[in-house]
Amino acid sequence: MGAMDADSGRNLPYRVATLLYCFDPADRVLLLERLQEPNRGLWSPPGGKLQMDYGESPFACAIREAKEELAIELMPSQLHLTGIVSERAYQDESHWLMFLFEINPRLPVAPPAHREGQFQFHEKGLLETLAIPKTDRDQIWPLFWQHRGGFFSAHCQCRSNGDQEWFLESSLPADHTSAREK
Repeated sequence: MGAMDADSGRNLPYRVATLLYCFDPADRVLLLERLQEPNRGLWSPPGGKLQMDYGESPFACAIREAKEELAIELMPSQLHLTGIVSERAYQDESHWLMFLFEINPRLPVAPPAHREGQFQFHEKGLLETLAIPKTDRDQIWPLFWQHRGGFFSAHCQCRSNGDQEWFLESSLPADHTSAREK
């Protein structure tokens, strides 16, 4: 069942996904160079689509995706829901609702290559040099870094001409005196 796209007067499918923000002991972020759409050939956090037909929760999806893609077993208490991002009419193909989870245990090594692509750790300062999706570069990564340890909710209205209009709907930045930043 799709949500109504008021700009075009047609229904687009709604997709729900989780993204996993994983770090190594040096605080480098784990990214996946995707072999499949969406974002084929680009670097993005691992994750996947929620199994809505089974009533899967976002936390259960994150735990399942961590096991499938990263070969790690997690408990809900090891996940921090950092953000929720909705994108309306992404690439004029679908609407997305994404739950962004930071995995609290640090990964000592990158997981082996997976059917979705290859994994590699990257330093925060080098993300600007990578081929990453435009919405990630312009909005999602800055919001993630600003709210790491806290929470945000944002909405993006994607236009057919490639323009985007972003709305920050909720912002609860983390206490910047946390142990992570000391």
